[in-house]
Amino acid sequence: MAEAGTLHDAFIDELRDAYDGEKQLTKALAKLAKAAASPKLRQAFETHLEETRGQIERLEQVFESLDEKARGKHCDGIAGIIEEGKSIMEEDFDDSTMDACLIAAGQRAEHYEMAAYGTLVAWAQAMGHSEAAQLLQQTLDEEKAADKTLSSLAEGGINQSAADAAHPEDDEEEDEEEEEPVERGRSAGRKESATVKTARR
Repeated sequence: MAEAGTLHDAFIDELRDAYDGEKQLTKALAKLAKAAASPKLRQAFETHLEETRGQIERLEQVFESLDEKARGKHCDGIAGIIEEGKSIMEEDFDDSTMDACLIAAGQRAEHYEMAAYGTLVAWAQAMGHSEAAQLLQQTLDEEKAADKTLSSLAEGGINQSAADAAHPEDDEEEDEEEEEPVERGRSAGRKESATVKTARR
């Protein structure tokens, strides 16, 4: 009968999953950067691409600290997220909409990685792998920062530009709505006056 696996075995398995995921993302981030219309968004993807290369090296240090060979195990989760991103890039969207969708694709990957590295840090700490925990925490912090950068770009104008392109008539409707409440108020006032007069009679 085979011996049951331990948390250490699961930890190594997750590390290999992360290692493969980061390698897949180096190719995907280059494509996201190329597809971005916004120079700031392109820069954000390119910056994170450089960080990702550093994260691969950091994972290799983690393997070394555990006397394990650095090798990957196919990461199905990241592969699926990348596949969704490819589908988005094949769509015929206007520039601002494409950028908004690229941010969404990038953040899916970041959130997946944040969950993965959060688990790895917790497991490393629980098992007393302090060097590994410290290295993995650095990567987790970078993933969180990258996610925050993408959120800032989305909220800083890209989402609104895409929304304005989708509903250009909304601006005119808003102007009309601003005038309408005044008219409604006057009508309501007239009705109220008439009711009061009737009651007095």
